[in-house]
Amino acid sequence: MKLALMLSLLLMAPDRETRPKFLIGYTEFRTNLPGGRHANVATMRACVVGGDGKGRRVLAPALTREPHTWAQFAGWSPDGRCAVIGRGWESPENAAWEEEYKTFRMTEGWLYDIYLLGIKTGKPTNLTAVERVSDYNSGLFFWPKNPARLGFQALIGGNSHPFSMDRDGRNKKDLSEGSKEFAYGYSASPDGKRISYHMSYQIYIADADGSNARLIPTGNPFNFAPQWSPDGQWLMFLSGEHYDCHPYIVRPDGTGLRKIAGRQGYRGAVQFLDVPDFHDGSSDVPVWSPDGKWVYYTAKVEESVELMRASLEGHSEQLTRSRPGSLNYHPVFSPDARWLLLGSTRSGLRHLYVMRPDGTGAYLVTSVKPGSGAMWPHWQPVARAGK
Repeated sequence: MKLALMLSLLLMAPDRETRPKFLIGYTEFRTNLPGGRHANVATMRACVVGGDGKGRRVLAPALTREPHTWAQFAGWSPDGRCAVIGRGWESPENAAWEEEYKTFRMTEGWLYDIYLLGIKTGKPTNLTAVERVSDYNSGLFFWPKNPARLGFQALIGGNSHPFSMDRDGRNKKDLSEGSKEFAYGYSASPDGKRISYHMSYQIYIADADGSNARLIPTGNPFNFAPQWSPDGQWLMFLSGEHYDCHPYIVRPDGTGLRKIAGRQGYRGAVQFLDVPDFHDGSSDVPVWSPDGKWVYYTAKVEESVELMRASLEGHSEQLTRSRPGSLNYHPVFSPDARWLLLGSTRSGLRHLYVMRPDGTGAYLVTSVKPGSGAMWPHWQPVARAGK
């Protein structure tokens, strides 16, 4: 019965002429090299492919010519003309120490910077090397209503701090200056007037300049990755215990807190390597639908992890029905809201699929060989003309 249903869904895949005309940025890498996490992470390369699965190419190969360096696709500029690329380097000595002690040591032997790469010119610009504040910088985003302003996260003294900066990398400002706690999951509200983040696994909201930070109490010890609804009226995040947390929503003033779905035993960490990973994989977080009516998330169903969606009132629907043991993860909506990108192991490898928002019509857009994976996709904001 399940096999027949899977075949019927595949037969509903759209023909190539009607497939999305947006580019997809993502990261390819090896998954089974001996030596642990760093040996495989160091093979990461930033790639793009068409929404029809054609035209795959590697971006900025010059960024990875130095030994022990890698490049990750991390986003787009609002006009789609620039790709956001994270370039990492780690010394073999530090990588060996981390493998031995099963933890990160970010205070030495690391360099991670954020580049803007002209998608047509191929020219990369290192924004975090300008007026450098940290040797480890990540999470760059363009400020809503003000694309000349950027946000990112910098690791300082072992703690992550939210920063803002100008488009050219200058005028960096620590938005949690003086804090000795780890602040992460940083984003700006749709009107650009507020920010949210989790600090020591509690949810905070502050003004855009970092002032007036206030705790949003949930009563749970673990709260992770707050995301603004498209209209800015809600925050959605994971809450509960570590590895047993579920989608919640709350008003920015702290009212209306409620759990809207359960992950049914899913730990929420995607293992992206086939060798032991001391960091325990990649966080799998829910996303808003573009109309703000649904939260898309993943949950355990029998032997698989399936794509689900929940209304704000808590009504849940299962959208994928994969073969037993499959994982579905990291959903991302297309800019026109007509398509959904999803990572999945339904073929036995870590591939990316495009489907309709109701889970039908899935088709493959990446092609990797055994021992490799494709993950962490981002839609280009502007469709390509004539494609």
